[in-house]
Amino acid sequence: MIKLILIGAGGHSKVVQDIIAENKDLKLHAILDDSLYETVEVDDVIYSSTRMLDSLQQEDYKYCIAIGSNHIRKKIFEKLSIPMNQYITLIHPSAVISKTAKIGNGTVVMPNVVINADSVIGNQTIINTGSIVEHDNLLKDYVHVSPSATLTGTVSVGEGTHIGAGAVVIPGKRIGSWSTIGAGGVVIDNITDNITVVGTPAKPYRKL
Repeated sequence: MIKLILIGAGGHSKVVQDIIAENKDLKLHAILDDSLYETVEVDDVIYSSTRMLDSLQQEDYKYCIAIGSNHIRKKIFEKLSIPMNQYITLIHPSAVISKTAKIGNGTVVMPNVVINADSVIGNQTIINTGSIVEHDNLLKDYVHVSPSATLTGTVSVGEGTHIGAGAVVIPGKRIGSWSTIGAGGVVIDNITDNITVVGTPAKPYRKL
């Protein structure tokens, strides 16, 4: 039995907890969030702040940063200094994943996801409900592919980028780091770093 500690107690954490509940080999030991000022135990799960980590033999546990924000997920990973190999990869049993796909540590794959042949998913990434990562995609660390988004073949996505709900990226396109593809956007051109694009076709967002 693997004892697991979640970092984060918000909405994304609730969905991650559902994945854990589907796996009889996992035991949720604690949920830690710095918004929790007191330590309590509910249904055999400890709720406390991340300060609790100082009192643990960290190597006795696996971990998952259950926070949807890419920036915050990276910040917490760097703050905690837990080795990457102690972060668990969580995959919902309804996900369809090619045997040739590779998925990094700390990554969460939600219900009804499809990840096809020879795709590579980085560390601390979120592949959210019902999204599709087609063949030969390359997703770097801290990416978030939102529900029902589709990355078609040979797409590359840089570190920290957020693909919005229902967005589509056509084959062979490159998306830079720490960018945002708006919900429902259709990407037909390469996208640079640190930019938000929206619409069909997706263009840089400008406030009116």
